[in-house]
Amino acid sequence: MGCGPLVFTTYELTQGSKDYTIKDIVQNIRCPTQVLDAENDDSFPGQPKIVYDALTCSKSYIRFTEQEGAEEHCQSGALAICNQRILDWLDKILKV
Repeated sequence: MGCGPLVFTTYELTQGSKDYTIKDIVQNIRCPTQVLDAENDDSFPGQPKIVYDALTCSKSYIRFTEQEGAEEHCQSGALAICNQRILDWLDKILKV
């Protein structure tokens, strides 16, 4: 008998993700890091700011808002705005 794909509910996936953290290694991150946050993130509310505050490297924090239409997890519905900000940051970091 073969194994089929694993199927999780959204709740199970979110609860299971609590086992994954960077709290013990965040101090080892040395490369420039951009942290994106969404005003109404229902998956991991508050987590991006916690990561940003813990980083000791060169860092950037962008909070996307409802006014922009980018307030959901991963900026769903506003990928053009999200991509533009990510690429602008990369241009700055890479000095393009």
